[in-house]
Amino acid sequence: MTDTLHQAFREQAGHCENLDSPFMGRLLRLLADHWPEDTALSRKLADWQGDIGPMAASLPLRVCGGLHALRLSGQDDGLDATYPPQSPDDAALWSAVDAALHRHDTFMCAWVDHAPQTNEVRRAAALIAGTALLADRYALPIRLSELGASGGLNLMFDHFALDINDTRLGPDGATVTLAPNWTGKTPPAATPTITERRGVDLNPLDAHDNGDALRLMAYLWPDQAERMARTRAAIALQDAPVDPSDAIDWLETRLPHQPGQMHLIYHTIAWQYFPPEAQARGTQLIEAAGAKATETTPLAWLRMEADGDTPGAGLSLRLWPGNHTIALGRIDFHGRWVDWQAPPRLP
Repeated sequence: MTDTLHQAFREQAGHCENLDSPFMGRLLRLLADHWPEDTALSRKLADWQGDIGPMAASLPLRVCGGLHALRLSGQDDGLDATYPPQSPDDAALWSAVDAALHRHDTFMCAWVDHAPQTNEVRRAAALIAGTALLADRYALPIRLSELGASGGLNLMFDHFALDINDTRLGPDGATVTLAPNWTGKTPPAATPTITERRGVDLNPLDAHDNGDALRLMAYLWPDQAERMARTRAAIALQDAPVDPSDAIDWLETRLPHQPGQMHLIYHTIAWQYFPPEAQARGTQLIEAAGAKATETTPLAWLRMEADGDTPGAGLSLRLWPGNHTIALGRIDFHGRWVDWQAPPRLP
């Protein structure tokens, strides 16, 4: 548990630097060193209950997201003049940030009420590869259910292209192309047919609502222009519903089999945030549905989650009928690299 906001800023700085954002590391260290104590925001965060660090309430990312939102929405000229691609010294950057925190105190207090939400589009590399395996194994249309879908950008993964090992998976004219550093064999060149796509989130974002789109963009990091451009392109593609609900309650309504279809349940860095009792109930529901699966109504559960190992997150697939558990490899939390260890064909 992170004890103080200053410690939380420094801890988050290290995480951002490890994920290729030197600007965020610099900004967070400036916030740790110079955090103003004379704002309503400061008082609000000082009274925050519970763990405030990166693995819990993520107050540092909430603050940085609010500042980025001010810049992206054109509300603060000082931030616009000092955020990337500008390269001011620390004194000039802090002067702009400190002024913004005081000038927009009311905005920032409201902004931090909502937990950070992103759709990291590069994680879809795992979805494209995993679904290619499934499409190669089962010549069936696929029904998608995403848990913790946020704005639903990764519900559109079959509209993205994956360029790896001199091979392109996905549509030739894709406006979103993923090219992670890929080790391992190339997945089969099988094209899935998606018949239905739907997601769930406690607080879903509408990618076509200006305020929600701003929230999706604000939690990207200002010095990662390619990531921001990719997300804008994915927002333009988004055309799938995301329901506001508890994920496991919602999943229970989705589990009855549809004849002649595969049902693919998936989540990327979401399951780990569900309460233990929800995880247990969700697992029981999926396993019970899997026990009823047949060759014409197969069920697949694709997971990209932190698992205590390093580096990155684990990739795994459970498949019914047969209750097979297949290790697919590992992936960077932001999808920058994939270590693909899947078999060439599923059982």
